[in-house]
Amino acid sequence: MFKLFLKILKIAFLFFLLSSVLAVFYYKWMPVKITPLMVIRSVQHVVKGEAPEVHHQWVPLEEMSRYMPVAVMASEDQQFLHHHGFDFGAIQDAAVDRLKGHARRGGSTISQQTAKNVFLWPSRTWVRKGLEAYFTVLIELLWSKERIMEVYLNSIEMGTDIYGVEAVAKQNFGCSASELRRGDCALIAATLPNPRRFSSYKPSAYMRKRQREIEQQMKFIPLISDKSKEK
Repeated sequence: MFKLFLKILKIAFLFFLLSSVLAVFYYKWMPVKITPLMVIRSVQHVVKGEAPEVHHQWVPLEEMSRYMPVAVMASEDQQFLHHHGFDFGAIQDAAVDRLKGHARRGGSTISQQTAKNVFLWPSRTWVRKGLEAYFTVLIELLWSKERIMEVYLNSIEMGTDIYGVEAVAKQNFGCSASELRRGDCALIAATLPNPRRFSSYKPSAYMRKRQREIEQQMKFIPLISDKSKEK
Protein backbone atom coordinates (compact mmCIF):
# COMPACT_ATOMS: atom_id res chain seq x y z
CA MET A 1 0.00 0.00 0.00
CA PHE A 2 2.80 2.38 0.94
CA LYS A 3 4.66 1.59 -2.29
CA LEU A 4 1.51 2.31 -4.28
CA PHE A 5 1.15 5.64 -2.48
CA LEU A 6 4.74 6.55 -3.30
CA LYS A 7 4.21 5.58 -6.94
CA ILE A 8 1.10 7.75 -7.18
CA LEU A 9 2.94 10.60 -5.47
CA LYS A 10 5.84 10.29 -7.92
CA ILE A 11 3.50 10.29 -10.93
CA ALA A 12 1.66 13.34 -9.58
CA PHE A 13 4.95 15.17 -9.01
CA LEU A 14 6.21 14.39 -12.52
CA PHE A 15 2.87 15.44 -13.99
CA PHE A 16 3.06 18.74 -12.12
CA LEU A 17 6.61 19.39 -13.33
CA LEU A 18 5.77 18.61 -16.95
CA SER A 19 2.50 20.54 -17.01
CA SER A 20 4.00 23.59 -15.29
CA VAL A 21 6.92 23.78 -17.74
CA LEU A 22 4.54 23.37 -20.69
CA ALA A 23 2.28 26.11 -19.32
CA VAL A 24 5.22 28.50 -18.96
CA PHE A 25 6.35 27.67 -22.51
CA TYR A 26 2.80 28.25 -23.79
CA TYR A 27 2.61 31.70 -22.23
CA LYS A 28 6.04 32.55 -23.55
CA TRP A 29 4.23 33.40 -26.81
CA MET A 30 0.47 33.28 -26.19
CA PRO A 31 -1.63 36.03 -24.55
CA VAL A 32 -2.88 35.42 -21.03
CA LYS A 33 -6.64 35.74 -21.50
CA ILE A 34 -7.72 34.79 -17.97
CA THR A 35 -6.06 34.47 -14.57
CA PRO A 36 -7.02 32.68 -11.35
CA LEU A 37 -7.77 36.03 -9.69
CA MET A 38 -10.25 36.95 -12.44
CA VAL A 39 -12.07 33.67 -11.79
CA ILE A 40 -12.03 34.21 -8.02
CA ARG A 41 -13.42 37.76 -8.31
CA SER A 42 -16.14 36.55 -10.70
CA VAL A 43 -17.17 33.80 -8.28
CA GLN A 44 -17.29 36.36 -5.46
CA HIS A 45 -19.73 38.42 -7.55
CA VAL A 46 -21.92 35.39 -8.20
CA VAL A 47 -21.96 34.47 -4.49
CA LYS A 48 -23.19 38.00 -3.74
CA GLY A 49 -25.92 37.63 -6.36
CA GLU A 50 -24.17 40.01 -8.76
CA ALA A 51 -23.30 39.57 -12.42
CA PRO A 52 -19.60 38.82 -12.92
CA GLU A 53 -17.70 41.65 -14.56
CA VAL A 54 -14.18 41.51 -16.00
CA HIS A 55 -12.58 44.39 -17.87
CA HIS A 56 -9.54 43.00 -19.63
CA GLN A 57 -7.96 43.30 -23.06
CA TRP A 58 -4.53 42.00 -24.01
CA VAL A 59 -2.22 44.41 -25.81
CA PRO A 60 1.44 43.87 -26.81
CA LEU A 61 4.12 45.77 -24.89
CA GLU A 62 4.87 47.94 -27.92
CA GLU A 63 1.25 49.16 -27.91
CA MET A 64 1.53 50.53 -24.38
CA SER A 65 2.84 53.91 -23.34
CA ARG A 66 6.62 53.64 -23.03
CA TYR A 67 6.28 55.18 -19.56
CA MET A 68 4.11 52.38 -18.15
CA PRO A 69 6.95 49.87 -17.59
CA VAL A 70 9.09 52.67 -16.17
CA ALA A 71 6.36 53.67 -13.73
CA VAL A 72 5.81 50.17 -12.34
CA MET A 73 9.54 49.58 -12.03
CA ALA A 74 9.90 52.87 -10.15
CA SER A 75 7.02 51.96 -7.86
CA GLU A 76 7.25 48.18 -7.47
CA ASP A 77 10.68 46.87 -8.42
CA GLN A 78 13.55 49.21 -9.26
CA GLN A 79 15.98 46.30 -9.69
CA PHE A 80 13.74 44.46 -12.17
CA LEU A 81 16.16 44.73 -15.08
CA HIS A 82 19.09 43.52 -12.97
CA HIS A 83 17.87 40.71 -10.69
CA HIS A 84 17.01 37.13 -11.63
CA GLY A 85 13.56 37.05 -10.10
CA PHE A 86 14.26 37.90 -6.46
CA ASP A 87 15.40 41.11 -4.81
CA PHE A 88 17.00 39.76 -1.63
CA GLY A 89 17.68 43.26 -0.32
CA ALA A 90 13.99 44.15 -0.52
CA ILE A 91 13.02 40.83 1.07
CA GLN A 92 15.42 41.48 3.97
CA ASP A 93 14.09 45.02 4.46
CA ALA A 94 10.49 43.75 4.50
CA ALA A 95 11.40 41.08 7.07
CA VAL A 96 13.10 43.65 9.31
CA ASP A 97 10.06 45.93 9.12
CA ARG A 98 7.78 43.08 10.20
CA LEU A 99 10.05 42.21 13.13
CA LYS A 100 9.97 45.84 14.25
CA GLY A 101 6.19 45.89 14.00
CA HIS A 102 6.16 48.48 11.25
CA ALA A 103 3.54 48.55 8.53
CA ARG A 104 3.97 45.66 6.11
CA ARG A 105 5.63 46.32 2.81
CA GLY A 106 6.06 43.74 0.13
CA GLY A 107 9.38 42.31 -0.96
CA SER A 108 7.93 40.71 -4.08
CA THR A 109 9.46 41.56 -7.43
CA ILE A 110 7.54 42.09 -10.66
CA SER A 111 8.65 38.59 -11.68
CA GLN A 112 7.19 37.09 -8.49
CA GLN A 113 3.95 39.03 -8.89
CA THR A 114 3.68 37.85 -12.50
CA ALA A 115 4.18 34.22 -11.46
CA LYS A 116 1.48 34.59 -8.81
CA ASN A 117 -0.99 36.41 -11.07
CA VAL A 118 -0.77 33.96 -13.98
CA PHE A 119 -0.32 30.57 -12.33
CA LEU A 120 -1.45 30.81 -8.69
CA TRP A 121 -4.01 32.16 -6.27
CA PRO A 122 -3.82 35.03 -3.74
CA SER A 123 -2.88 33.85 -0.25
CA ARG A 124 -0.04 34.11 2.25
CA THR A 125 0.53 30.41 2.89
CA TRP A 126 3.99 28.86 2.72
CA VAL A 127 2.78 26.43 0.03
CA ARG A 128 1.67 29.30 -2.19
CA LYS A 129 4.90 31.19 -1.59
CA GLY A 130 6.93 28.07 -2.41
CA LEU A 131 5.05 27.57 -5.68
CA GLU A 132 5.48 31.26 -6.44
CA ALA A 133 9.25 30.91 -6.08
CA TYR A 134 9.21 27.86 -8.37
CA PHE A 135 7.23 29.62 -11.11
CA THR A 136 9.37 32.74 -10.71
CA VAL A 137 12.49 30.72 -11.46
CA LEU A 138 10.77 29.16 -14.49
CA ILE A 139 9.66 32.42 -16.08
CA GLU A 140 13.03 34.04 -15.44
CA LEU A 141 14.71 31.10 -17.19
CA LEU A 142 12.29 30.80 -20.11
CA TRP A 143 10.96 34.34 -20.70
CA SER A 144 12.74 37.58 -21.50
CA LYS A 145 12.40 40.60 -19.20
CA GLU A 146 10.26 42.24 -21.89
CA ARG A 147 7.89 39.26 -21.88
CA ILE A 148 7.63 39.22 -18.09
CA MET A 149 6.79 42.93 -18.15
CA GLU A 150 4.28 42.44 -20.97
CA VAL A 151 2.45 39.66 -19.10
CA TYR A 152 2.59 41.61 -15.83
CA LEU A 153 1.08 44.75 -17.33
CA ASN A 154 -1.67 42.73 -18.99
CA SER A 155 -2.64 40.60 -15.99
CA ILE A 156 -2.17 42.77 -12.89
CA GLU A 157 -5.32 43.97 -11.09
CA MET A 158 -5.56 47.74 -11.59
CA GLY A 159 -8.94 48.48 -10.06
CA THR A 160 -12.20 46.78 -9.14
CA ASP A 161 -12.84 44.26 -11.95
CA ILE A 162 -10.12 45.94 -14.02
CA TYR A 163 -7.12 43.91 -15.19
CA GLY A 164 -4.25 45.19 -17.28
CA VAL A 165 -3.16 48.54 -18.63
CA GLU A 166 -5.47 48.65 -21.66
CA ALA A 167 -8.55 48.13 -19.50
CA VAL A 168 -7.54 50.72 -16.90
CA ALA A 169 -6.68 53.22 -19.64
CA LYS A 170 -10.14 52.85 -21.17
CA GLN A 171 -12.09 52.68 -17.91
CA ASN A 172 -10.31 55.41 -15.93
CA PHE A 173 -8.64 57.67 -18.50
CA GLY A 174 -10.83 57.36 -21.58
CA CYS A 175 -7.95 56.44 -23.87
CA SER A 176 -5.89 53.47 -25.05
CA ALA A 177 -2.79 52.16 -23.28
CA SER A 178 -0.58 53.75 -25.93
CA GLU A 179 -2.05 57.19 -25.20
CA LEU A 180 -1.36 57.23 -21.46
CA ARG A 181 0.80 60.16 -20.41
CA ARG A 182 3.75 59.98 -18.07
CA GLY A 183 1.71 61.24 -15.12
CA ASP A 184 -1.13 58.81 -15.88
CA CYS A 185 1.31 55.90 -15.75
CA ALA A 186 2.73 57.09 -12.43
CA LEU A 187 -0.81 57.38 -11.00
CA ILE A 188 -1.71 53.86 -12.11
CA ALA A 189 1.50 52.53 -10.57
CA ALA A 190 0.67 54.34 -7.32
CA THR A 191 -2.48 52.23 -6.90
CA LEU A 192 -0.83 48.83 -7.31
CA PRO A 193 -0.19 47.99 -3.66
CA ASN A 194 -3.99 47.85 -3.26
CA PRO A 195 -5.90 48.72 -6.47
CA ARG A 196 -9.28 47.94 -4.90
CA ARG A 197 -8.65 50.53 -2.20
CA PHE A 198 -6.69 53.16 -4.13
CA SER A 199 -8.20 54.62 -7.31
CA SER A 200 -6.61 56.12 -10.41
CA TYR A 201 -10.07 57.32 -11.47
CA LYS A 202 -10.74 59.45 -8.39
CA PRO A 203 -7.30 59.78 -6.78
CA SER A 204 -7.05 61.00 -3.20
CA ALA A 205 -4.50 63.53 -1.99
CA TYR A 206 -2.37 60.59 -0.86
CA MET A 207 -2.49 59.11 -4.37
CA ARG A 208 -1.41 62.41 -5.88
CA LYS A 209 1.50 62.53 -3.46
CA ARG A 210 2.51 58.98 -4.42
CA GLN A 211 2.16 59.91 -8.09
CA ARG A 212 4.63 62.77 -7.69
CA GLU A 213 7.07 60.54 -5.80
CA ILE A 214 6.93 57.89 -8.51
CA GLU A 215 7.43 60.48 -11.24
CA GLN A 216 10.59 61.60 -9.45
CA GLN A 217 11.86 58.00 -9.25
CA MET A 218 11.05 57.43 -12.93
CA LYS A 219 13.87 59.83 -13.85
CA PHE A 220 16.36 57.17 -12.73
CA ILE A 221 14.73 54.18 -14.45
CA PRO A 222 15.67 53.42 -18.09
CA LEU A 223 13.10 52.58 -20.75
CA ILE A 224 12.90 48.79 -20.89
CA SER A 225 13.42 48.81 -24.68
CA ASP A 226 16.56 50.93 -24.34
CA LYS A 227 17.98 48.63 -21.66
CA SER A 228 17.36 45.54 -23.78
CA LYS A 229 19.31 47.07 -26.68
CA GLU A 230 22.41 47.20 -24.49
CA LYS A 231 22.50 43.38 -24.25
